[in-house]
Amino acid sequence: MSYAGYASHTAPFLTTVNDDQIHEIIQAAFLILEQTGCTVDHDGALGLLASAGARIDGNRVCVPRHVIESALQQAPKGFVMFNRNGDPAMDLTGRKSYFGSSTASPNQRHAYDHTRKPTTIEDIGWGAKVADALENIDFAMPFGSAQDVPAQSGDLFEFETAVQNTIKPIFFCGYSSKGVEFIIEMAAEIAGGRGALAQKPFIAAYPEPISPLQFPRDIVEKIRVCAQNWVPQVVSGAQFLGFTAPCTVAGSLALATAESFFGILLVQLFNGGAPCCLTCSPGGGNMRTGISFIASPEMTLALTAQAQIARTLGLPTWGLAGATDSKKLDAQAGAEAALSAALQALAGVNIIHDVGYMDMGMMCSCAMMVTGNEIIHWVKRFISGIDVNADTLAAEVVNAVGPGGNFLTQKHTLNYMRKEVWQPELFFKDSYDAWVNAGSTSLEERADQRVDHILKTHEPRPLDQDIIHTLKEIREKGVRLIQS
Repeated sequence: MSYAGYASHTAPFLTTVNDDQIHEIIQAAFLILEQTGCTVDHDGALGLLASAGARIDGNRVCVPRHVIESALQQAPKGFVMFNRNGDPAMDLTGRKSYFGSSTASPNQRHAYDHTRKPTTIEDIGWGAKVADALENIDFAMPFGSAQDVPAQSGDLFEFETAVQNTIKPIFFCGYSSKGVEFIIEMAAEIAGGRGALAQKPFIAAYPEPISPLQFPRDIVEKIRVCAQNWVPQVVSGAQFLGFTAPCTVAGSLALATAESFFGILLVQLFNGGAPCCLTCSPGGGNMRTGISFIASPEMTLALTAQAQIARTLGLPTWGLAGATDSKKLDAQAGAEAALSAALQALAGVNIIHDVGYMDMGMMCSCAMMVTGNEIIHWVKRFISGIDVNADTLAAEVVNAVGPGGNFLTQKHTLNYMRKEVWQPELFFKDSYDAWVNAGSTSLEERADQRVDHILKTHEPRPLDQDIIHTLKEIREKGVRLIQS
């Protein structure tokens, strides 16, 4: 056959800005840092910034572009996240996309009675357990912000609970720099020491400066603690178009890129070569009420553009998808989750979090995470693309079957049916009669059923009892110090 030596693979991808636009956004970010600068309330950081060549006026810091360029060159060009057992889990280079659960919501759509309730530590454990069981959720975050533990040290309880219920990498916020220190101490205990954790990190931090252009002391201290312990981090503020950022996607991208550049600079000044990402979180909202949207076209548009900007610099990037502003698991929820997940994966955003968010990020939902898992399964199949070679072109198989035949009995079909033809687990695609006989369930009901099944049957790989005891001791020590 003439196709015998031919092999090609194509995968679909999305671009939202061209090279000239990327250049202009980066130049605008440099200009913002040179002329406007950021406020920094951290004496140690101010000293390092001054030594690096920044201009300091009180707590206002303006940075020449050559200083930023040096930090961008020093930052590692991607890094690998590991799971709790030290196995590679996420290769954060190029266009690879990974999806993770949501976090920090004060409320839950309760996993069993399905009502809206304040988040508890039990919910955190359930969320981690569900994330651990779902095939297309690649990393976990503490699934909410527990309201039944001390607020200042809640992050310690949440991490302790999450890490016992999932083996997957964990990204965490940290409510204080002291909390971050104790979370790193817990993770080091699991990894076998701080050196082992630095070599095979299974945690990553998410310190958030305040847009526009503010780096409060505790945020900078979180950055310092993570950098000096080689813990990967995502330094990303939240830019609300027209409120905390310009009311244009281009302007918000320029501001967000400037803030991210400054975060990378701080990471590299504290510890040259420490892993970090280029990030942004611009989004739209209701201009009458000031309520921001968690699932807006502007957010995904900006995130896809930021992925292109990051790739020009060789840096990983951060996204937000699989989430909804809807209060119910309805058509709006499915549409918003699917559009954001598909478009950000097509753009090659690397770390895509918040699968399971509902109600503008004010509520986490295990059923929404399960639905997101199914959507991501569909998306991953689509972005896997098309293999074209002698075997997949199947001309010989067509010739063997001939006109009027069928391909069901062919070995070729057996070889490809599982990997080539997507099969749903949650979406119902059988006949109407089959749907009726199965109980006439809605997507929401089937998602709830799967959550129930996971919580009753899935057993995450357990930690050693001695480690569990030590984690409790570290958490109790941290609570005493933070609450005092």
